[in-house]
Amino acid sequence: MKLLAHISDDKTRTQTIEEHLTSTAALAGNFAAAFGAQAEAAYTALLHDIGKYSAGFQQRLQGGPPVDHSTAGAKAAIQDGNIPAALAIAGHHSGIPDLGNPHDTADESTLVGRSKRRIEDCSQWKQEISPAKAALPPWLLRQPDNLTMAFFTRMLYSSLVDADFIDTETFMDGKAAPRGMGEPLSALLEKVRAQAKRYLDSPAASPVAQERNKVLQACMEQGAHAPQGLYTLTVPTGGGKTFASLAFALEHAVAQKPQMERIIYVIPYTSIIDQTAQTFADLLGEDNVLAHFSGVDYKLTEKDDLTPAQYRKLLSSENWDAPIVVTTAVQFFESLYANRSSRCRKLHNIADSVIIFDEAQTLPGDYLAPCVSAIAQLIQHYHSTAVLCTATQPALEPLFRRFAPELHPQEITPDAARLYEVLRRTTLQDLGTLPQEEFAARLARHPQVLCVVNRRKTAQQLYAALPAEGSYCLTTLLCAADRRRQLNDIRQRLKVGLPCRVVSTSLIEAGVDVDFPAVYRELAGLDSVLQAAGRCNREGKRAPEESIVTVFERAELPPMLFRTAIGATREALMNSCDIGARETMQNYFDALRSLSGETLDKSGVIKAFEKGINGCELPFRTVAENFHLIDQNTRTVYVPFGGGAALVEQLKEGECSKGLYRKLGRYAVSVYEPHFQKLYAAGALLTAIIQSSSAS
Repeated sequence: MKLLAHISDDKTRTQTIEEHLTSTAALAGNFAAAFGAQAEAAYTALLHDIGKYSAGFQQRLQGGPPVDHSTAGAKAAIQDGNIPAALAIAGHHSGIPDLGNPHDTADESTLVGRSKRRIEDCSQWKQEISPAKAALPPWLLRQPDNLTMAFFTRMLYSSLVDADFIDTETFMDGKAAPRGMGEPLSALLEKVRAQAKRYLDSPAASPVAQERNKVLQACMEQGAHAPQGLYTLTVPTGGGKTFASLAFALEHAVAQKPQMERIIYVIPYTSIIDQTAQTFADLLGEDNVLAHFSGVDYKLTEKDDLTPAQYRKLLSSENWDAPIVVTTAVQFFESLYANRSSRCRKLHNIADSVIIFDEAQTLPGDYLAPCVSAIAQLIQHYHSTAVLCTATQPALEPLFRRFAPELHPQEITPDAARLYEVLRRTTLQDLGTLPQEEFAARLARHPQVLCVVNRRKTAQQLYAALPAEGSYCLTTLLCAADRRRQLNDIRQRLKVGLPCRVVSTSLIEAGVDVDFPAVYRELAGLDSVLQAAGRCNREGKRAPEESIVTVFERAELPPMLFRTAIGATREALMNSCDIGARETMQNYFDALRSLSGETLDKSGVIKAFEKGINGCELPFRTVAENFHLIDQNTRTVYVPFGGGAALVEQLKEGECSKGLYRKLGRYAVSVYEPHFQKLYAAGALLTAIIQSSSAS
């Protein structure tokens, strides 16, 4: 008698274990083919549910108690000497476990501990399934270090869990879901080429436009002929690198044999991801662009509320099955070091991709080593190309040499040094230290000015001292909807010449398209100073001598978060009088790495996989629990601003639907715990909202 893996919700259809295992194996093999692990993934999938051949699981299908059906397949893989498959199988529901050590007992949750547990007889699987022992990919056998093995295990796990989800979903729904969105990359390339032709054929009205066209031309030519690998695109702010990098990526992806699968655009801040995703969607079509980040959690959407196009995007967000994916650095890197299926499911679709790291200088310094290690793995073993795209290139070659000595970044722009000189649009000056009252009065004398500071409190104090008309304060305490509204107001006032004085934290620096005649920047990292300078005379319509970027200091000590970067800035400027020179930037990043030391790997990821933790080898779960690019000690508050007011009222009335939380995302603000408690004590928060936000 054929034993069952699933019974449909209406009890009218069944799927045998053999059917489920063979279908899942076919899918998993296809998913892993891009990195040479088709046989390994198929083998893993054939074993992943053999525990369902037990009497206990068959009773579970009829309403019996839960049973462990994962350990059986893991033990079978261990017997075959296949540890990556065993880890993937053991974690296909609960997450990849730590490998552990030989002394672990059966009570431990590690793979070694689980392998010592007694399991119910499920030997009937051998009568139906004959998984051929799979050799690991040759490249893995040539480089069997723990970092490489751990990365491969996650990619194998991704192929398994995505295949498992899709096959189960197809059976339970009675039909295949409409997965896969968008047009082929070759069709998107034609759209980009058409837009590029319009740029290149138009009379260039300014030197800036001429240089943008040269950058674009170089990107398209290089993309069509460059082999897969590691590239840098170093272009001054306002040099058109967003469109040029997309053109490079599409030319490059289509030129490869075989053609690559997708473009992944990694952006540092959620404050600019909407802007970039919409730019791409306007050019390429909404159905070709998936924006996936914390503020757009498609999984929280009720299926019944969606149009077919929205439903397809919901499905694509689960595994990034889309031609163009726009995401955040947090989503990208935390997924690569995660151990749960919900985060890892998409990983196999990062293989065979062109990955553009926009504003690469913002890669988190405390986690720079594991981030660079992950990029190196993707390039070396997963048929991917990476482009580090920025105006202030972070000089990562020494770190790449550590993890992949054969990888050498290649610059796409033919003459970046000349480009910086031609596109120089500002003059930087050092103001020194001024009392706050005097500095505020200085800002007030400018009809249009941007001032970027290191503390929210400083921004609020300076804003309070400015004239009311046309003054704005931008910090992360504004919800996304309010921030977007204010930026639209700011752009309009700048355009028509109305008074416009903006005090902001660093959120405005990277990628926010504004153009001020004068900018002030509190001393910070040199990259931040130059990014702030990119908001001054952005279009090059004024002479550099008239477009002053002023660096200043405050009498009080800077926040701890900024002190290392400020020290590196001072060290870099000791031997250079030109703050904007590329050599100065190189000196800055060298000094920053030297001063940062071990903080390049704050959570000890590299050491954990190279040497283990407390005797535990390959600590997947432990690393995943500790690898967070952004501190998690914040609470979410929903603000009744604009359209958010009606949504908050629904929340107050007790509605807790997932669709409501999705809509509320645009009106959410994250606050640190002490700030949260002060707001609560002051009566500024409603108890209902506190309960709902913690539940979300």
